[in-house]
Amino acid sequence: MNIFISNVSDKPIYEQIYGQLKGLIMDGTLQEGDPLPSIRLLAKELRISVITTKRAYSELERDGFIVTVAGKGSFVAAQNTQLIREESLRKIEEHFTQAAALARQSGVSEAELLELLSMLYEGESL
Repeated sequence: MNIFISNVSDKPIYEQIYGQLKGLIMDGTLQEGDPLPSIRLLAKELRISVITTKRAYSELERDGFIVTVAGKGSFVAAQNTQLIREESLRKIEEHFTQAAALARQSGVSEAELLELLSMLYEGESL
């Protein structure tokens, strides 16, 4: 598993770990039941504090992405399809917000924007 930490990122290290592991789970790279490296091993590999790694794992567990079994380790949790759908909708909403703002700034009408979205959704090239 490749986790990359950026020292120049404005995100704290635990958030970088959280985001990358969550991404691997969301895109199916990590499947239900797959083991994660131990907190100590990941901390050692990344040359960071065990506390930082533990925080990332704790937040992943809190949000339902992993489960921890005492004495066994941490594993990818069964994915709640509703959770995945909500995450996708949140990302879509972010992109739509940006697109709507750009459309207003550029004088693109709502009808034009909706037509463009419809074409893109149906897979028509522009």
